Amino acid sequence: MTQTQPIIEFKELGFQYRAQASPTLYNISFTVRKGEKLLIAGPSGCGKSTIANLINGLIPFSYKGEITGSLLINGKESRDMSLFDISHTIGTVLQDSDAQFVGMTVAEDLAFALENDCIPQDEMKESVLKVADILNLRAVLRHAPSELSGGQKQRVSVGGVMASDVDLFLFDEPLANLDPKTGKQAIELIDDLQKRTGAAVIIIEHRLEDVLHRPVDRVILMNEGHIVADTTPDELLSSENLSDCGVREPLYLTCLKYAGVNVNASIHPSSLDGLALSDDDKQKVHEFFIKNRKESNSAPQNALLDVKDLSFTYEKTEKQTLRNISVSIKKGEMLAIVGTNGAGKSTFSKVICGMEKEDFGEIIFDGKDFITLSIKERAEHVGYVMQNPNQMISQVMIFDEVAMGLRLRGVPDDEVKERVEKSLKICGLYKMRNWPISALSYGQKKRVTICSILVLEPEVMILDEPTAGQDYRNYTRIMEFLKSLNERGITIIMITHDMHLMLEYANRSIVFSDGMIIADKSCAEVLTNKEIVDRASLKETSLYHLAGICDIEDGTGFVQNFIDYERENVRKHE
Repeated sequence: MTQTQPIIEFKELGFQYRAQASPTLYNISFTVRKGEKLLIAGPSGCGKSTIANLINGLIPFSYKGEITGSLLINGKESRDMSLFDISHTIGTVLQDSDAQFVGMTVAEDLAFALENDCIPQDEMKESVLKVADILNLRAVLRHAPSELSGGQKQRVSVGGVMASDVDLFLFDEPLANLDPKTGKQAIELIDDLQKRTGAAVIIIEHRLEDVLHRPVDRVILMNEGHIVADTTPDELLSSENLSDCGVREPLYLTCLKYAGVNVNASIHPSSLDGLALSDDDKQKVHEFFIKNRKESNSAPQNALLDVKDLSFTYEKTEKQTLRNISVSIKKGEMLAIVGTNGAGKSTFSKVICGMEKEDFGEIIFDGKDFITLSIKERAEHVGYVMQNPNQMISQVMIFDEVAMGLRLRGVPDDEVKERVEKSLKICGLYKMRNWPISALSYGQKKRVTICSILVLEPEVMILDEPTAGQDYRNYTRIMEFLKSLNERGITIIMITHDMHLMLEYANRSIVFSDGMIIADKSCAEVLTNKEIVDRASLKETSLYHLAGICDIEDGTGFVQNFIDYERENVRKHE
């Protein structure tokens, strides 16, 4: 196969799912060649996952519908190939790593494709060890996949397709459910994989800035089933296409635009490291910083939730998951709880809500002993939205799920209908109100569970990854609604891996690491402190690096300045 021969060729391809009234894809045409690295981006429902399913053969083998036009894989019409044939060319790493594991151990999982190809055992073992060394997995080869961290699980998924020696690697939302540091490592892993193998790589992801941590050759931007742009990252980031489609641009570019810098392809906006700012551009950023700097004047607030020396240990483990946690949360705050996977963030919330029983410590809510109250009694004051929506849903229909809490509280039917419909509209679910929940995507189910708590309007809301799986438009809609609740006095606590969310909406960050609170500071202070960032597996904000590029010494002040400016001059008027 020559360097120029296409691996994938879409030619005027359209697709309509059997159960839908209109097509999901219209006249899709693009080519991917060996050695290319391609990002497919776009809002939820734009068709990017359908393109993935066409490439890896899940359409038409698992999802039925009408295909028009043509899709060629190594010159062969995909509809004439078996799923087995396609798998020898296309290696897919799914969004949910757990759904991809088939072996009882990591070694078995890495060997699965080789076993199917009847590779001799000695050769198979040699290949598994080679892949394990490349991905730093040798130490966990005998571990069950369920025992691994999120980053390790993803490396195992990559290893499973690496062993097959495919021509193209397809990554479907590789950053989902990963903490910022692990997400950064995942992008570095994909980049290294592409360089090692020379294979083509397609990444499907809406977190543009995070993917561009390493260079890509092209970005295909989609919206409503059409390709809006197929161009270089620099050209795309210099256009209005991202904002028109509701896809978030890198934060440092937003800041440059606020400062009056002309963002065009010549300054190489796709990479902070390669950003070519003139002295005049840097001066504009300086002036933006000076002009909008202001003193902090936060008013004192009364404590609503006081936690003192709280500790907790799961029954089957000896190590404490929470160790002497002490924190005070003020009435009316909107704060973020951040940290690495397994640091104790979700466990802390479950202990507060009474789902887990603390070993010792105190929980005081509005001056009253919270520990003596039942889960039901605590739920009158604190609403909790779990990370996994499937753990919360109990009704068949969307409307009934959102209405259930109000009905259990004896709210009159007319008021139930009014409040449920209002919440459904805010969460972008009103048109689906009479749908069965089984018809929803993971992200849509997430919105249903948020909706079911929002409708109750508790004094405190704890949301575990509230925007996971949401595109920028739905993310903004949900967060602006949470902000409006907060402005009416409801305290909002967000457990999140999204550093943008933390900067944009939280006034304070509580940082967990290894079951302890290691920092309780402003978001700007947290994301510009290298020690905290490293210990908690976070990622320094690109705004901090932009300050360095522009020779601004007070990087923390610069980040805080951007936050204040955006809240005062942009979000207030949206």
